[in-house]
Amino acid sequence: MLARCHSAAVNGVDASTIEIEVYCARGTSSFAIVGLPDAAVKEAKDRVVTALKSSGFRTKDEFAVTVNLAPADVRKEGPAFDLPIAIGLLKAKKSLACESLDDIGMIGELSLSGRVRRVRGVLPIVMEMRRIGKRATLVPAENVEEASIVGGIDVIPVRTLLEAVQWINGEANIPPVFTDIADLVERDAFGGEDFADVKGQAIAKRALEIAVAGSHNVLMIGSPGSGKTMLARRIPSILPAMTVEEALEVSKIHSVAGREKCSGGFMTKRPFRAPHHTVSSIGLLGGGAHPVPGEVSLAHRGVLFLDEFPEFPRSALEVLRQPLEDGHVAVSRASAACDYPSRFMLVAAMNPCPCGYYNDPTHECRCSQRHILQYQRRISGPLLDRIDIHVGVNAVPVKDLERMEPGESSASIRVRIERARRMQKERYRDTPGIHCNADAKGSMLPSICKLTADASDEIRCAMDAMNLSARGYDRILRVARTIADLAGKDCVDRESALEAISFRQMDTENGNSFWA
Repeated sequence: MLARCHSAAVNGVDASTIEIEVYCARGTSSFAIVGLPDAAVKEAKDRVVTALKSSGFRTKDEFAVTVNLAPADVRKEGPAFDLPIAIGLLKAKKSLACESLDDIGMIGELSLSGRVRRVRGVLPIVMEMRRIGKRATLVPAENVEEASIVGGIDVIPVRTLLEAVQWINGEANIPPVFTDIADLVERDAFGGEDFADVKGQAIAKRALEIAVAGSHNVLMIGSPGSGKTMLARRIPSILPAMTVEEALEVSKIHSVAGREKCSGGFMTKRPFRAPHHTVSSIGLLGGGAHPVPGEVSLAHRGVLFLDEFPEFPRSALEVLRQPLEDGHVAVSRASAACDYPSRFMLVAAMNPCPCGYYNDPTHECRCSQRHILQYQRRISGPLLDRIDIHVGVNAVPVKDLERMEPGESSASIRVRIERARRMQKERYRDTPGIHCNADAKGSMLPSICKLTADASDEIRCAMDAMNLSARGYDRILRVARTIADLAGKDCVDRESALEAISFRQMDTENGNSFWA
């Protein structure tokens, strides 16, 4: 007898429907799985047969079983097809009381004891089951929290194969689980250490406020102990709350990557990723023999913090150029081609030279000019050109720290940032995929960055003096637009333009060295 049930395969951060066809006929005992399965899918026959025995189902009869995973030209990976294969086999052997499985989706790995284990990529799979009109989806109980945020479909948590069969037969009442994603985002949107702990550093804090308000890339340069990492670690406390749309995007990526989530399976806070400088280019960009999202995608709609920026391998840094510009990563391998979103805010921190004390007023630099130049050139001109804001971070003398008042709190800074983000949301409401000024395409800049006459003169003079590229010009306009938004201004005036230019003053004529 032939039985059919449905699941889905993950490709990139989305899923495509897979129809599991199970044909069972009396004859020589055999079990074949076809349809471009990988090794983990092929091994399902051993897990499924043993799980059925452990769950008390009759398996003594001689049957020839053929499982087809359609469409056959889509590669199937991982153990997530165990549960639908087992259910399909029981249906083919007439061991289920239900007439059809057409309105149910299924996903889950089976242990030899019949327990249903968690799998990766549950969120996009449940969304795909909803898209094709399923009324319910069986998911592992360990995955139910992330799956339950998908409305419009019943999410049924199952702990064992026997429990799944009993629900399908109507013998067990397992209530569907639903989580209100809007409530989660509103309740658990912020975190991190407070900027009130930071004394001094007014210019650096202003630069970070502008960067977060428009999601601009920023590079902090300063001596060891000047506070670069301390400032960066407090950025999560001023990041604006995610919209439900953004939260779903981010949660899908982390679901596919198999990462642990906050708030029980759902990303309610913007991600803050800080990989070590020994990370490989694949670790940053994504890919591998079985492609998974890299750090640039795990930081989507959040922050990618690269401390000790020049210490990262040159090959790893250079792969950042394309995602910084395009907002997505195309990973092509012999076995698969995936596209991962990567619209993130880059925050980088570095010392000015190998010893760290070039131009420091309190320490003597021990580096030769040649070593300083070599160190600076680890950051290529094209990569530096993609960083909107460059800011120097000077250490605050210890004697001054004692008499300084606490800094402005993260909550008050975030009020200004969210006001500026609301202006940007209104500005780009009719432009899908664009949420903030950093996302704006170059063709949009003339209409959104309306310059006063004196602002236009200042930017033109800066372009000539610093010999900036066209990309550098566009980035000055975007930053100036964000500064104007923070001030509640409709046009970019001279004051906004000058402040934006001041954060490009580390550029020199060749764009490769940023200290005179």
